[in-house]
Amino acid sequence: MIFLSGGILVQWTLVLLCVVLVSLCVKSPSKTRHGKEPPSPARLPLLGNLLQLDLNRPDEGLCELSKKHGNVFTVHFGPKKVLVLAGYKTVKEALVNYAEKFGDRDITPLFHDCNKGKGIMLANGECWKEMRRFAISKLRDFGMGKKAIEQKIQEEIQYLMEVFQQHNGAAFDTSRPVNYASSNIICSILYGQRFDNADPEFKAHVDSANDIVTILGYASIQIYNICPWLRPVLWYWRVLMNKVNQDHDRIRQYSRDLKETLNPRQCRGFVDAFLTRMLSVEAKGQKDPLFHEDNLVYVVGNLFAAGTDTTGATICWAMLLMAKYPLIQARVHAELEREIGGRVPAAEDRKRLPYTDAVIHEIQRVASVVPISPHVTSCDVTFQGYFIEKGTSVIPLLTSVLRDEEEWERPHSFYPEHFLDGNGRFVKRDAFLAFSAGRRVCLGEGLARMELFLFFTTLLQRFCFEPPAGVSEEQLDLTPAVGFTLTPSPHKLRAILRS
Repeated sequence: MIFLSGGILVQWTLVLLCVVLVSLCVKSPSKTRHGKEPPSPARLPLLGNLLQLDLNRPDEGLCELSKKHGNVFTVHFGPKKVLVLAGYKTVKEALVNYAEKFGDRDITPLFHDCNKGKGIMLANGECWKEMRRFAISKLRDFGMGKKAIEQKIQEEIQYLMEVFQQHNGAAFDTSRPVNYASSNIICSILYGQRFDNADPEFKAHVDSANDIVTILGYASIQIYNICPWLRPVLWYWRVLMNKVNQDHDRIRQYSRDLKETLNPRQCRGFVDAFLTRMLSVEAKGQKDPLFHEDNLVYVVGNLFAAGTDTTGATICWAMLLMAKYPLIQARVHAELEREIGGRVPAAEDRKRLPYTDAVIHEIQRVASVVPISPHVTSCDVTFQGYFIEKGTSVIPLLTSVLRDEEEWERPHSFYPEHFLDGNGRFVKRDAFLAFSAGRRVCLGEGLARMELFLFFTTLLQRFCFEPPAGVSEEQLDLTPAVGFTLTPSPHKLRAILRS
């Protein structure tokens, strides 16, 4: 059963009735058959396969359907037809070998409401190309993958460990301080500064970004994407847009504050660089169709959300999984003690810590923080013998890649040996697509990898993570919370300072 805004059955029934009534008024466009179409599970008239899926976790249902219908099949979200790609070989072939044809983002009604087709993550065409190119260039300029950002990460970890120590071994919610820490790292790149974790505006900005990502995964929001006419009756749509607008207002204010002290010859961060580009064009009496305040707000919002949510969620999964599997945690700590001792871990230590590196990769594989990456075909394409029309919504099912039974020895278990050879050396796995692949691969992958490694090694060096008193390892729940990305369900852990 799919529940709407808090699980109220009456509201869900009303939504279904609205879907039926609206769908009756919608005439499906005629289609010319140019070839064999992908298989599809049996569906209900008008509702399609909605009742076969939990819209709070569609990836799970789609993975199950792929076992019966293969790695290329279609489902119907109400009147909307969606192509699903499952398994490593199929997803990689589509995103890498057919990159141009499968590389556009599916701009759903909600994505358009949030970004108006601008920014990076929720844009296509020239805007996406130029903003992505500019962002990659400037992220590198301001430290991504360099020693300078490594030092900032190490400093931020020290602030985080102070917060952990303040609890004196008592159980607490680790998610908030972790999210503030990961957010401050992307802030140092975007704004050229870190914020005090007690700053109410900063905390509101981070909390709001996390709330937005959570609401994006709600069933009622998925219904809105299927039938946008339902917007007037969807309370969560209003909540979401209020948070999005508040976040955009904060970014505008931060940017205007930086503009007042801007020195084009000495940019402090990404916002300064964007403002410098924007103002240089305006000084010539011209208008740039891409470098303007709205795009600045959307691009910064995209980078801020991506740099806060996914990295923070993965670090939280790391601590939870270490508390769940104390023997693995002990083995990681032993390797850290043996290879690093008491000094601060550095990015260059990765090659000396094969087991630790394997554990980090396995955390990302099991967590599958970004289970679905919505795409759309940019042209007609014949793929694996099936004809796919231009404009078809596509779901490359990343969860199915990270749990592909043909690629992983124990796909449904936490098993760091997936990334180790017989001699205990770390090995890369082609099917590790935690950052996606192709044109839409995560542009901050290098920064995320460094953050995860430094956070994980430093925290495991200093703390032992355990369940709350009276709770066994077996009782720790690994069920993810509802959201567009998969974060751990609310929980508390103890961070015991090592002697």
